[in-house]
Amino acid sequence: MSLHDYTATMIDGQKKSLADFKGKVIVVVNTATKCGFAPQFAELERIYKDYKDDGLVIIGFPSNQFMNQEPGSNEEVKQVCSTEYGVTFPLTEKVDVKGPNIHPIFDYLTSEKKGFLNEQIKWNFTKFLVDQNGEVVERYAPKTSPDKIEKDIKKLLNK
Repeated sequence: MSLHDYTATMIDGQKKSLADFKGKVIVVVNTATKCGFAPQFAELERIYKDYKDDGLVIIGFPSNQFMNQEPGSNEEVKQVCSTEYGVTFPLTEKVDVKGPNIHPIFDYLTSEKKGFLNEQIKWNFTKFLVDQNGEVVERYAPKTSPDKIEKDIKKLLNK
């Protein structure tokens, strides 16, 4: 199995096979617009713009599982991400990133790269770096700035 074996429903309701991203470096991040880490949207967007033509994709998975920090509808999430943070990278519909209804993508990611104490996602803005073959390379804590993972992204992109 690899990340390419999964499908996500995008924020506009369209199904997207992650196999479409074969050959690209992918950053998967669970997001929340009302989280204290939400300023990371701007950093993620800058990195996306800087490297998307080199083969980088960032996919944001909004989740409302941490202190009700993503309470809005998918349309509201899309609007806030666009207008407040300038996000142009792909977003999915809201998903569960832990618990009994965990999205299969996060079940896969967390089983591939466990966190500090266990595999469960602890908070918004946990980031996973995935290589061109769909293999999980690294997991980053919510407090890890996207700017700090840029060097790892560049390494995979041979930049």
